[in-house]
Amino acid sequence: MQVTTTTAVSFLLSCYLWVVEPRDTTSTLTVPNGWSGSIWGPKQVCASGYAQKFSLKVEPYQGIWRDDTSLNGIRLYCSDGSIISSAEGEYGTWSKEESCKSGFLNSFSLRVSAREPINDNTAAENVKFKCTDGRELEGSGHAWGEYAAWSESCQEGGICGIQTKVDIVPRYNAVDPTGLENVRFFCCS
Repeated sequence: MQVTTTTAVSFLLSCYLWVVEPRDTTSTLTVPNGWSGSIWGPKQVCASGYAQKFSLKVEPYQGIWRDDTSLNGIRLYCSDGSIISSAEGEYGTWSKEESCKSGFLNSFSLRVSAREPINDNTAAENVKFKCTDGRELEGSGHAWGEYAAWSESCQEGGICGIQTKVDIVPRYNAVDPTGLENVRFFCCS
């Protein structure tokens, strides 16, 4: 039997795809104050292990006459060395990483501004996490809006995945674009 390059590449690619199949999640963590309206980005999950650190993509205050988008993205740093995120807005810069001293991210609370019919809307402003060791971490987002109640906690293991809802319409195409509007995290055992 003659093996062609195409056959060999197809075989190797199918083996690779079989090995990196996403792992199953056991539950989804949500909070009640996220906005609805935008489309959910892709679900991303750590290949193995759990999220130990996070960082935020935040646009600084733009001044009274310019539009603000505030929180534009969340990255999770997994114990297996991978970095995962879902959809993100184009504005802002990434903050330094906040890390659990021991253990993993286990629950969260989202700081969100209310929708305003006249004022500049920004949606999500910041996020806090609780670690499995009891430590509480807060991101470096804005202090606008209010935090809602904490999500449920992962029953075993910790947070291993993320999915975000982000307004991705560019500023020049929208009357009042926001940034990150909602997020959900996934637990793995």
